[in-house]
Amino acid sequence: MTDLPFTLDQLRILKAIASEGSFKKAAESLYISQPAVSLQVQNLEKQLSVPIFDRGNRKAAFTEEGEVLLRYGSRILSLCDESCRAIEDLRCLNGGTLVIGASQTTGTYLMPRLIGLFRQKYPQIAVQLQVHSTRRISWSVANGQVHLAIIGGKVPQELDNILQITPYAEDELALILPKLHPFSKLEYIQKEDLYRLRFIALDTQSTIRKVIDQVLNQNGIDSTRFKIEMELNSVEAIKNAVQSGLGAAFVSISAIAKELELGILHWVKIEDITIKRTLSIVVNPNRYRSKASQAFSKEILTLFVSSYKDK
Repeated sequence: MTDLPFTLDQLRILKAIASEGSFKKAAESLYISQPAVSLQVQNLEKQLSVPIFDRGNRKAAFTEEGEVLLRYGSRILSLCDESCRAIEDLRCLNGGTLVIGASQTTGTYLMPRLIGLFRQKYPQIAVQLQVHSTRRISWSVANGQVHLAIIGGKVPQELDNILQITPYAEDELALILPKLHPFSKLEYIQKEDLYRLRFIALDTQSTIRKVIDQVLNQNGIDSTRFKIEMELNSVEAIKNAVQSGLGAAFVSISAIAKELELGILHWVKIEDITIKRTLSIVVNPNRYRSKASQAFSKEILTLFVSSYKDK
């Protein structure tokens, strides 16, 4: 086998330059001098006999060859991290870090409770939670940046054959009203009553918005007839808007437990309709599964049930 024309340190430098946007900031992030970064880049270009950066650009712009090396270099460094985690795992959950991903609503309202319960059983495991859109989190799992994720929407179609998706629970979506709304005295309303409400909704690209529209349409309710007063980009903003009397909204039950307990919002049900979405555990079966990740997956069903019993 011939000697490789690059070292892991050189790959780390390339990754730092790409992340930080300049040689100077990359050097600072790696705690080395800027001349040392420049020298390593020059040596790498000499060893590969190709330019890695466009010298005519004031910013640290990669050439096409540089982009290829960066892409493969990131994968190499990721595998190095995996190998270290695998070796560390042989110590049987005596430590380590578990990186969990979640879509917005699940990550904000459900996951902190589940992580808290998990940490009670495995206090020696550090847990990091990343909350992003379902699409972004799915790609993070595929790339190995996140060990497993809990999502409430569909993964990107291009990842269907890469990720392992396991449905594990259903999350009910509730119709909430201001306490002073005329319907707040009712436990149930009829389908036609929905068209008389003013709605506060998430934007049309939201996973939950798409699920709600799909389930309503399946039950003979035309969501396009809803009077949408405003669209907001967070569940917290929607809850505050409803509480202020600006309209009604559909939100996850997990997001309104405190408000229902305090009696500042009213949950009204729709006759003969239950709106639910499926929550799924997502992992990459082609990546190394740490014992911490396996333990979390094993406990998640029990944790989920427990978290809802505690409401």
